[in-house]
Order: sequence, then C-alpha cells, then structure tokens
Amino acid sequence: MIRRISFLLFLILLAIILVFNPNFKTIVAGVSILLFGMIMLEEGFKVFTKGPLQIILKKATNKLYKSITVGAFVTALIQSSSLVSVITISFISAGLITLAEGLGLIFGANIGTTATAWLVAGFGLKINIATLAMPMLVFGIIFSFQKKIYLKGIGSVLAGLGFFFLGIHYMKQGFDVFSNYIDLTQYSVSGFLGVLIYTGIGIVITTILQSSSATLALILTALAAGQIHYENALALAIGSNIGTTITAVLGAISSNISGKRLAGAHLIFNVSIGVIAVIFIFPLANFVNYLSEVVGISSSDFTLKLALFHTIFNVLGVLIMIPFISRLEKFLLRFFKDEKDKGIDESKYLNEAILAFPATVISSLLNETKYLYKNAIFEIVAHGLNIHRDDINSNEKIKNIIKKSTKNLQVDVENLYYKKVKTIYGEILKYASTAQKQLRLTEKQNNKITDIKIANRKMVEAIKDVKELNKNLNIALASDNKYLLNEYNNFRKKVIKVIRIIYLFRTQENTKKYAQKLTELKKEAKQNKKINNKSLDKLIRDDLITVEMASSLFNDYANVNDMIKKLIEVAELLYDEKDSLFE
Repeated sequence: MIRRISFLLFLILLAIILVFNPNFKTIVAGVSILLFGMIMLEEGFKVFTKGPLQIILKKATNKLYKSITVGAFVTALIQSSSLVSVITISFISAGLITLAEGLGLIFGANIGTTATAWLVAGFGLKINIATLAMPMLVFGIIFSFQKKIYLKGIGSVLAGLGFFFLGIHYMKQGFDVFSNYIDLTQYSVSGFLGVLIYTGIGIVITTILQSSSATLALILTALAAGQIHYENALALAIGSNIGTTITAVLGAISSNISGKRLAGAHLIFNVSIGVIAVIFIFPLANFVNYLSEVVGISSSDFTLKLALFHTIFNVLGVLIMIPFISRLEKFLLRFFKDEKDKGIDESKYLNEAILAFPATVISSLLNETKYLYKNAIFEIVAHGLNIHRDDINSNEKIKNIIKKSTKNLQVDVENLYYKKVKTIYGEILKYASTAQKQLRLTEKQNNKITDIKIANRKMVEAIKDVKELNKNLNIALASDNKYLLNEYNNFRKKVIKVIRIIYLFRTQENTKKYAQKLTELKKEAKQNKKINNKSLDKLIRDDLITVEMASSLFNDYANVNDMIKKLIEVAELLYDEKDSLFE
C-alpha cells in the first residue's frame, strides 16, 4: 500500500515537472532509459543463473572472505545487487546456506555496486558513449530474436548495456541543456548542514528511482555538468546508499522470513556505514584527495574522486561490520522469529522465494518431504501399530516392545492424516507442479521433482494401509484369541524392524550397511505378496480362527507387505542425494 501511494505521488510530481519545465524531459528520459537498460541486464544474466552462477555463489559461502569477494565480483559483473539478493534469499529459504553465509554475499554485493560509479565516471562520461551504445543495441536486438535461450540471454545483456550507455548519454546531454536555463549550484549548501540536507535528498531520489546505481549515475552526470558541487555530491552518494535499503524494506514486507532477515541486515549495514560516512565525511574526503594524488587522478576530476569516495566508504563499512556478523545473525534470528514455529498443518520450508531457482525448489521440497516423513508419517505408522515411536528408535529388542505394547492407543488414523499430512501434501504437490511448469529444468532436476512427488504419494498410500491394519489390530488386542493376536504381533514386528532400519539409515554415518538391509527387506516384502501364508492356512485348517478373522489376516498380510515396500521406497527416493541439485 505504501509503495503504491508513493509511486502515485511520484507520477503526479513527475507530470507537473514535465509540464512546467520541458527542459527537464531529456534528463528524465535518460534516467528512464538507463533504468530500462539495468532491467534488461538483470533479465539477461538470469538466463545464466540456472547453474554456473548458483554453483559459484553456493561454493563461495564456506569462507567469509570468499563470500564477500564473490558477492562483490558477481555484482560488479552483472550490475545487479538485487539479483544476487534474490539468489541469496532463495538459498537461505531452501536451507542451502545459513544466514551468516548469506550476509557475506550481501556485504560483497554492496562493494560490487561501486563498479557502476567507476563505469560511469571512468568510461561513460569520458567518451561519446552513444556511438558505442548503438551497435550494442543493434546486436542485442538481433540476438534477442533467436530461439536458443543462451542467445536470447546474450541479446538481453548487450541491449541492456546499450540502453545503459544511451541513458548516460541523454542524462549528460540533458544536464548540458538544463544548465543554460537553471544553475542548480546556487542551491548548494556547504558545511555539515549541507551534508545532512543532501544526504536526505539522496535517500529520497534513490527511494523514487528504486536503484542506487541509477542515482549514482544521475549524481555523476550532474557533477560532470557542473550542476552540483563536489561536497554535495559526496553527501548525495551516501544518501543513495542509505536510500537503497528503503526498497529492500518495502519489498520485504510481503516476503518470507529469510527475505525479512536479509532486508534487516541490509538496513542495519547500510544505515550504519551511512552514519559513519556522514560523521567522517570531511576526513574521508581528505583521504580521497590524498589517494587521488597517489594514483594519478586529477584534482579537478571530481567524478573519479566521487567513485573513489563511494568505494572507500563501502569497503570501510564491510571491514567494520565483519567482526559483528555473528552478533548480527543472532539479533536477526531473535527479532524475526523462525517460521518453523508454525502449526503442524503449515509447511516449514515452502515459500515463494524458493521458486526462483531449480536448486532451491528441489532442496526445499526435499526438506519438506523429509520433515513430513520422519515426523508425521512415522508417528502415524507407529501409533497405528499401538507402538510409541521412542521405543522404535531405541535399542530395545523388538519382541520386548511388542510384549509391553498391549494397549489400544485410541489413534484415529484418518483424523491424523487430515490434521498432519493432507495440507502439507497438497502444498508439496502445488510447489512441485509449479516448479515443473514455470522453471527451466534439466532432465535430472525434473526427474528429481517427479521422484519427490512419487515419494509423497507412496507415503499417503502407506497411511491408508495403516488405517486398515489399525482397525483389525485393535480387534485382535481386545480378543481372547491368542492365535489371532500372535499373527498381528508378527505383522507389527515386521513393520517395526523396517522403521528402525530406516531410522538408522537416515541418522547413522554407515548408510551403505542399512541401505543393503532395506534392499533385502523390500525384496522379501515383494516375494511375500506372491507367497501364500502357510501359518494362516494351518490356523484355518485347525479351526483356531474364524473365517472373518482369516479374511482380515489375509488382507492385512498384503497391506503390511505393501506398506513395508512403500516406506522403504520413500526412504530410497528421499535420501539418495548423490546427484547435484544444480545440474
């Protein structure tokens, strides 16, 4: 709502300015073209984020210095800190990286945004940039019409760069024309008061443009045209850094918990270094003058000096924040409560952010399905057998567990299914189907999502088997017929053995040992379905059980073997993670 109102007010203000001051239209057109170019750049680079870029960012997070360096390099290359932020939020949401690891990427992205200032100051304002922009636009549009996706991506990148440079050209041209009518330097304010005023103006401009890079380009072209003083330009640059957090905060209002935490980190980081830069602006400016002399930047080349200033205070901010990353993470985790405290009928890992990339959606679907499998499914199966789950996971002998578990736990399997499984099952299928429809998946990734859907279906089918077994088991527990009870206890022993091995398979290091046992048990369950139960035949012949009891036992004999087979197949589908999520 806030964004809509501010956007509407901005449009009204812009219309008034263009009506009463037509000379301003060239500058506005330049800013618009530059923003469009940045959007195209981001869309173009998104084509190449489906594998290589994600792998680079994921592998960079194991060390803080690597995540900061890679975050800076990638942002400088693709000219989009927002794309890096989207990938980071997706990774955190999917559990691929921790919040602390994601913070390194975001801090690095802040340094990477300084590349825009160097690009504009050192290149865009030094030559007739329009001559370079036109060929880029021509080849970019040609590539964009190609069928192959990577050629379209290259086309968007080239066209984006072309529009970016063309925007700078029009902004520069606009300020040259604008200076013939109005001299904005007459509104300059010197001293610390001027720093505060122009920092505020920088915040407002960035909030309106929704891009600190676009604001910097505007400041640099205005500075090159002599429309603002160098001192005021430094304050505007600080304001642009703070203003970009407003965009992140507004965007995070409707975001998931990972988005909110990252936006919070972004706000704290940028405001902190902004305040430091404002307080020490004059010593920093003197330091820039000293460095400019050392590296050979002319004392009158204010655009390059501004780019240097912008880089220094961003790098300085990262160096200051590094020792506080762990504290910042703890604060954000406390302030933004973990969504795992949701109700049992709500998903723990699924949210809109994970749909940005194949790797994150697969990881989240796996985590959600595993959570459902090891909690709700095993609870329903265990309680459906009138066994406590802690007993199954213990080292107690199975025969002793059966011997002491003689009470009906009064479990309503169907109610548990609707309460703990059905909603999550539906969410998993929805996200899986959405991903397969919307994302560009490799064959392996598509097969992995299909496997996850199959695993969920088998879990639901296993619950149906338990429902039937539970009803007849309770009859046997209440019966005086020891032969009937003995057969159902044998069923329980078989299922408990399988569940215990599955528990060990997913929790112990020696997975091969338990994987082999599960393979043997699954093979046995398949064979048992085809072989008649000789003990049941003998009980019927000796008239030790009734016809009705025999009918229930035959049905449940098939149900138990079906359930065992399905539970093992689910474990195999979920815990075989040898394939890379990024392939």
